[in-house]
Amino acid sequence: MLVKVFGSAVYGVEAITITIEVNVTEGLHTYVVGLADSAVRESIQRIESAIKSNGYYMPRTKLVVNLAPAGIRKSGSAFDLPIAIGVLAATGQLPGGDLNAYVIMGELGLDGHIHAIKGALAIAIQTRKEKYKGLLIPAANGSEAAIVNQLEVYAFRHLREVIAFFRDKAATRPVVVDARADFQSATPPADLDFSDVRGQEGVKRAMEITAAGGHNVILVGPPGAGKTMLARRLPGILPPLSLQEALETTKIHSVAGKLPEHTTLLTQRPFRSPHHTISGSALAGGGSIPQPGEISLAHNGVLFLDELPEFDRGVLEVMRQPMEDRRVLVSRTRQSAEFPASFILVAAMNPCPCGFYTHPTKSCTCSGGAVVKYLNKISGPLLDRIDLHVEVVPVAYDQLAQNKAGEPSAVIRARVMAARALQLQRYERLGIHCNAQLGSRYLRTLCRVDHRGEKILRTAVDRLGMSMRAYDHILKVGRTIADLAGSETLLEEHIAEAIRFRSLDRAGWAH
Repeated sequence: MLVKVFGSAVYGVEAITITIEVNVTEGLHTYVVGLADSAVRESIQRIESAIKSNGYYMPRTKLVVNLAPAGIRKSGSAFDLPIAIGVLAATGQLPGGDLNAYVIMGELGLDGHIHAIKGALAIAIQTRKEKYKGLLIPAANGSEAAIVNQLEVYAFRHLREVIAFFRDKAATRPVVVDARADFQSATPPADLDFSDVRGQEGVKRAMEITAAGGHNVILVGPPGAGKTMLARRLPGILPPLSLQEALETTKIHSVAGKLPEHTTLLTQRPFRSPHHTISGSALAGGGSIPQPGEISLAHNGVLFLDELPEFDRGVLEVMRQPMEDRRVLVSRTRQSAEFPASFILVAAMNPCPCGFYTHPTKSCTCSGGAVVKYLNKISGPLLDRIDLHVEVVPVAYDQLAQNKAGEPSAVIRARVMAARALQLQRYERLGIHCNAQLGSRYLRTLCRVDHRGEKILRTAVDRLGMSMRAYDHILKVGRTIADLAGSETLLEEHIAEAIRFRSLDRAGWAH
């Protein structure tokens, strides 16, 4: 008997519906065909154990499982459940009249328990798009998939529950979640607040500009100056995620299997901090079956690279294209996948190998050549793509000993949100959200500089020998500073402050 069941495969951050044909005929062998990897082929062993453990039988005749379309590679253990249901229906142990109305996905344990899968949100979105009646999913993924409206999502913990569903659907209720209520009730984390930071007013100002315009920033300073402390507090002053951004972020983490169990929606901007030993594919994404890397997991949030020169130079270079295009294209022989990668890069580094080149009281033990060699571990084109270069100097004891708290994140965040509101209004027709995303085509018209500002900008470019990209970044940062000040025109003080945050462009900085 031939039975068709429907499942889904995830490629990139999108899902493709897979038709699972199960045919039981005369013969002796079992075949799983349709470009299935070893995890899918091994499913037969898990399925047989799960079926027998629950009082059903596995056919001892010829069993053919075809996963169509055959030209698309299928991977993972999430096809266990639909294949098991197909086997039960093909052998007459389960009514199969309306199997084609549902998409079914789940990994089976040997006793029939159903384990979580990756990409449940992407699968749910595709299921609704193709107008299936419902989605059958592991209980651990139920809340995640149920945020897709106009789709019945049924969550199960055991194979027995799925069998009972197809025998009496009225006895099972779909999962219902109020994603909008969860989203609206979200509050920023209170454990990392800028009020904990003593001194460092200039660096905090740079972080405020970074948040207000979505700019990339590099913090350069000796060990213990507070670079990591400041970076970790950046998400707390970023604007809250929009519902669309929350869905995008949740979808990426779901595909990567990084979504906490029973989570409906990620409501906080991600903060990713990979170790400097990370590989290029782990950072940018890849693998035989393309998976999102750290820069995609940081989408709509912050990617923090501490000790930047310690990263392999080739690994860092893979970021150049995503920083410009805000997406990653991973190509393989049989398939390619695109992952979104719109993130704020916060990099931190020492100014020299010993770390004390810019320290106000400790002496640097490095030679001039060693300092230059250390800084040259980071390529000029990569540095060129970082908008703000900020020197971080250790805080004096008198400032550390003060009992007076710094300005809280909530106050800074209010200014950031006011500046972002201006940008959303300005770029409404361009489809961008912040100044950092502004392309060269509109830069001159939307970043008008007054006469005195033009004069100081010309002087800085001539003396520092800046590239065209660095010039563009100064205009974008100046635009953000003007937005924070509520000014439509970029004034001299806005341009001067933007130039001040290009420390590493200064000739002789490392000499």
